Order: sequence, then structure tokens, then C-alpha cells
Amino acid sequence: MKYLLFFLFIYLTISTFGMAKKLEKVTLGGGCFWCTEAIYLELKGVVGVKPGYSGGYVKNPTYKEVCTENTGHAEVVQITFDPDLVSFSEILEVFFMTHNPTTLNRQGNDVGTQYRSVVFYHSEKQKQTAERVIQLFGEEGVYENPIVTEVTKFDKFYPAEDYHINYFAKNKNQGYCQFVVAPKVEKFKKIFKEKLKE
Repeated sequence: MKYLLFFLFIYLTISTFGMAKKLEKVTLGGGCFWCTEAIYLELKGVVGVKPGYSGGYVKNPTYKEVCTENTGHAEVVQITFDPDLVSFSEILEVFFMTHNPTTLNRQGNDVGTQYRSVVFYHSEKQKQTAERVIQLFGEEGVYENPIVTEVTKFDKFYPAEDYHINYFAKNKNQGYCQFVVAPKVEKFKKIFKEKLKE
């Protein structure tokens, strides 16, 4: 009996780790991370969204430092998702349809390298998928101008300060949230209504 319990324990342990390993991560920069975070928190299959900074050369940067453009970092969100519920291609489709990937270092009135459009891929498969999606968007003529999104290997992610976490939900009456974040979230919900969390 004790051997049966031992093997059952081993099986459950392997199964549990197998389920945990199934989740994937990607790090995306598409302008202000308040917008990007608010969108992906609503997407079915996404189990976690963290705002932060990637792509630069300064360790543990602050928001204030990143805004000076002296750190090399972009405002990003690190997304953890279940590929059985949402594919990486779908993650990218949402990404490219909810920001302007044709403006270099700019999203609307937000100007600077920290607002650049960038995919920090976590695997070679993600890299190939991102390049293919960009190619398809170009071939379909989704945008009048060429896509300038960087596709760069992920290196480090530095979490943003606590007050940035779930910023839109906590500050819906703030001016930027009303006039910039809210319209992007509404556009996302309209285009991707079948893919929203219940």
C-alpha cells in the first residue's frame, strides 16, 4: 500500500509541475504600460500581467529614470499565458491591433524611446512567430506605413513600482486614463469581444 501511495505522490508531483511548465511568458512594449496592462488583463487565457522595464542597460531603473530616456529601457508588460487557451499568435494579434506599430518611439502624444514598439521574445519559436505575424500584417496592408516594431531577445525584466500595478482600474477618473487608456481598452473589447474573460 505504501508503494502505491509513493507512486501516486510521484505521479501527482510530475503532473503538477507539467501543468506549471505549460504556461508561457512574453514581454511586450507598446507605448504606456498602463494601456497595455489594462488590455491584457481582460484577455482570456492570460493568467498574469506585470508592468515593468526591459531592453535597457541600467539595473533596477525607476519610472522617473526611464522617462529621461537615459536608461535604454522601454515600458513593457510581462505576460504569462496559457497556450491552450490563447495562442502566442493571438497575443500578438491583440498587440498589433491595440497600438500603432508604425510610429518610431511614439504612441500618440507619448514620445520617447521608452514608448517604442517591441516584442521581447522568450524563445526561438516566439521570435519566428513574431516575424511571421509582422510579415502577414505587412502583406495584408493592415497599416499604411511599415511596421517598425523591434523583435529582440528577452534579457531582463525589472518590475515597475507598485503604484503602476493595475493602474487603470485604480485610477479610472484620472485624465490620462479617461482620454488615452479607456479608448484603447474599449477598442480592444469591441474587436476581440469573443476573447474576453468572463
